[in-house]
Amino acid sequence: MAWGYNQYGQCDVPAPNADFIAIAAGYMHSLGLKADGSIVAWGSNQDGKCNVPSPNSDFVAVTAGGGHSLGLKADSSIVAWGDNSYGQCNVPVSNTGFVRIAAGYNHSLSLKSDGSIEAWGDNQYSQCNVSTPNADFTSIAAGRYHSLGLKANGSIVAWGDNSYGQCNISVPNSGFKGIAAGGYYHTLGLKVNGSIMAWGDNQYGQCNVPAPNSGFVAVAGGFGHSLGLRSDSSIMTWGDNQYGQCNVPAPNSGFAAAAGGYYHSLGLKSDGSIVAWGYNGYGQCNVPAPNNGFVAVAAGCYQSLGLKSDGSIVVWGYNGYGQCDVPAPNSGFIAVAAGVRHCLGLKADGSIVAWGSNAYGQCNVPVPNSNFIAIAAGGYHSLGLKSD
Repeated sequence: MAWGYNQYGQCDVPAPNADFIAIAAGYMHSLGLKADGSIVAWGSNQDGKCNVPSPNSDFVAVTAGGGHSLGLKADSSIVAWGDNSYGQCNVPVSNTGFVRIAAGYNHSLSLKSDGSIEAWGDNQYSQCNVSTPNADFTSIAAGRYHSLGLKANGSIVAWGDNSYGQCNISVPNSGFKGIAAGGYYHTLGLKVNGSIMAWGDNQYGQCNVPAPNSGFVAVAGGFGHSLGLRSDSSIMTWGDNQYGQCNVPAPNSGFAAAAGGYYHSLGLKSDGSIVAWGYNGYGQCNVPAPNNGFVAVAAGCYQSLGLKSDGSIVVWGYNGYGQCDVPAPNSGFIAVAAGVRHCLGLKADGSIVAWGSNAYGQCNVPVPNSNFIAIAAGGYHSLGLKSD
């Protein structure tokens, strides 16, 4: 699930939204690592930071910087792409033995299997000058202009820009098991006891960890906000919220997918049920019974769609243009999409079915209507991705 600033589509997770095992957030782009070892990238593609080099396979980790991306391969080598104006994509010549990666705004970090760190790219604030002794590190993190290393003894080492005290480790400097660097000027440390320590720039309250400060299993830092993952699979957020980046849907647990309409939202639960909230003037939040067996959701202006595991589509809400009347036979569908007043369904045979308002030809699927593998709907237009 992605939320917050979305001018470049960095919150629009590409379909199918499934089988992801790791994620990374850059300045204006997002990365997702699939279980098959491939990387999906979306959002701003300035400098080609979303163009994953081929072969797009065998990746085991991803990280995203300001204008560049890094992928760690199963053979312990690193692949880098995107903006290279500071040499942040110039992986050291040896390019082997790496076990972790991290990307700052214009610099890159890597952890070697021997516990040492290598850094390259922009070094204006000495963020690439790894503190000595360069040994016994178990994890790394990169902020805008500063770098972090977690030692095997549970202490944190920080170097680079310290204009907001982001390199002044919170005391006592011990008992840490995880680290994260904010995209701007703050730092987070996860303690063995499940609490979070935060320090550095706090103009948005990104260092004010909400109570109860316990039960955390992972931390992440945004540009001006912070996130903590709890052991119960819920997310806690704090800091800058001007784009709603801290508004996690409630109940905050068990979600597998989400969709947003004009003024309403849909959440697909892992148990196959749908939760809907927001404006309900046309019943678009009244999920029809039985509310189970759903595998995908889509939201139009005032209509909602749910794809069932049996390949049928359920639509509810405003029907002034017939957008809730799924054409027969209502079967064999594998994906759904919704525009302002029209709907799309992708069939298992690669064809697209479109219905609802056709004032702009948005339901006139071009011929040949075959070999489609993905669909998307704009306000008044439609798109289909071919297998070629």
